Amino acid sequence: MANLSPLVYWSQTKQTLLLKVDLKDAKGAIADFSPVSVNFSANGHGARGVNAYKFELHFYALIDDENATFVVSDNKIELQIRKLEPEWWPRLVATPQKPHWLKIDFDRWRTEDDAELEEKPRDVRQDYEKEYADLQKRELGYIKEKTKKVYMIFYNLAMFVGYLYIMVVMGVLYYRDGIDSIAKTYANVGNAFKFVQLLQYLEVMHPMFGYTKGSAVVPFFQVSGRNFILFLMIDMEPRMYAKPVVFYVFVIWSLVELVRYPYYLAQLLGREVGLLTWLRYTVWIPLYPMGILCEGIIVLRNIPYIEETKRFTVEMPNSWNITFDMVLFLKIYLMLLILPGSYLVMSHMAKLRSKKLGKGRAKRRQHLHAD
Repeated sequence: MANLSPLVYWSQTKQTLLLKVDLKDAKGAIADFSPVSVNFSANGHGARGVNAYKFELHFYALIDDENATFVVSDNKIELQIRKLEPEWWPRLVATPQKPHWLKIDFDRWRTEDDAELEEKPRDVRQDYEKEYADLQKRELGYIKEKTKKVYMIFYNLAMFVGYLYIMVVMGVLYYRDGIDSIAKTYANVGNAFKFVQLLQYLEVMHPMFGYTKGSAVVPFFQVSGRNFILFLMIDMEPRMYAKPVVFYVFVIWSLVELVRYPYYLAQLLGREVGLLTWLRYTVWIPLYPMGILCEGIIVLRNIPYIEETKRFTVEMPNSWNITFDMVLFLKIYLMLLILPGSYLVMSHMAKLRSKKLGKGRAKRRQHLHAD
């Protein structure tokens, strides 16, 4: 049987090439880069149905094979390649005759004329960033940072210190008192935890005011979900204070943040710490399921308490002429937390991990697609 080649769409800038391989649900993608070529193979759903596909391309000029990468997504595979010399190529392949399955990606196509039209005004501070920083340091004695960046550094540092304080207190008490300290967890660090959790609502406002990228919706639901458990399910029910699950959920939440905030600090300072990046996008794999389980247990333990106290329940008759059953709400919340909620959170983090850690490298490496 002849080798099947997928449809490949290519585009370029002066510095880079982008190859989009039209394969859905790809498995076992492999890309071998050399300075003059790429050899690709994968199993997936392409132009000829579900099959094994492969192709080889010999480039028009040399590429930086050491930094060539590829990323697998649900409906395509993208090969991201940097040209060895920044120049516009008249064609992708070495020979004038191109393969029939190689197409131009017109949605992303750029020419030299387009680049000139789109070129933004240059900033000498960016063109000579190091020289400008040295000059600024000689003149002022220090390097001026943007107010937003300084604020974000102090915010992330303060949050890291807050969660570190909580973990240190819990650790010292556990070392001193053993398992007897578990029942006193909320009494010892409950107020500190409420403080840092309320501060996290600043992360909802950061994207709204342009301090960070992204939407405010995601951090709002993440912070509100955790605060729902902390304030309504634990703080307002004294019988929950001594439950071991409170100790466990505090440990899990704190461990997540003790990795997240140092990672953000490193990004703000322009430092790439490999171990920290790996922890940021890996530690959630054991911690998130355990956190969801602990939150579910806390909600479940609250149901009989709320049935007894009728807390948050609105019964008829009343002046508003409405009714609200908090017990029913908690049961629905529990189902949403366990099923779609956990799936959405885990799949979102899996995609982020694939994007950050799952890129193919120049050397032969199999890229496993996360389902």
